[in-house]
Amino acid sequence: MNWFALYVKSRHEFTTRGELEKKGIETFLPQVKKLRRWSDRNQFVDFPLFPGYVFVHLLAGPESFMRVLKTRGAVSLVSAITGQPAPVDDQEMKSLRIMVDSGENLDLTPHLKEGERVRIKGGPFKGAQGVLTKKEDQYIFAVNVELLGRSLCARIYSDDIAPL
Repeated sequence: MNWFALYVKSRHEFTTRGELEKKGIETFLPQVKKLRRWSDRNQFVDFPLFPGYVFVHLLAGPESFMRVLKTRGAVSLVSAITGQPAPVDDQEMKSLRIMVDSGENLDLTPHLKEGERVRIKGGPFKGAQGVLTKKEDQYIFAVNVELLGRSLCARIYSDDIAPL
């Protein structure tokens, strides 16, 4: 048995997980609590750590795959090669479960490297482009002015960063 990543319709993670569990299929939907503000109240709400994905544990085979794909909200199994769902590495799944079960605050960050050129997709710096660096366990966004040999830096949240 292997773990596979199932891509689901937008905002169908919880629904699809419930339908899969009714079919007796083991699932894993890592979640984080985020504070949401409404006009009349603030409340912590569960959100998928990986929006659009549910992990399923099953035997690799066409019958198992079709059973999963015929579930409400299911779109496709993540594949490296078209038509051949790729299993998620067991050690990655174990590590993911350890981190989620720890109860610590987790942030999902894009797969970025220091020195990579990035674009800011939200917040007060939206639309700016620059270089990502890491300093003292925080992300630093730097806009370099090459002609002057100077850089303007700001601390930013990882949610606001996107690769170019």
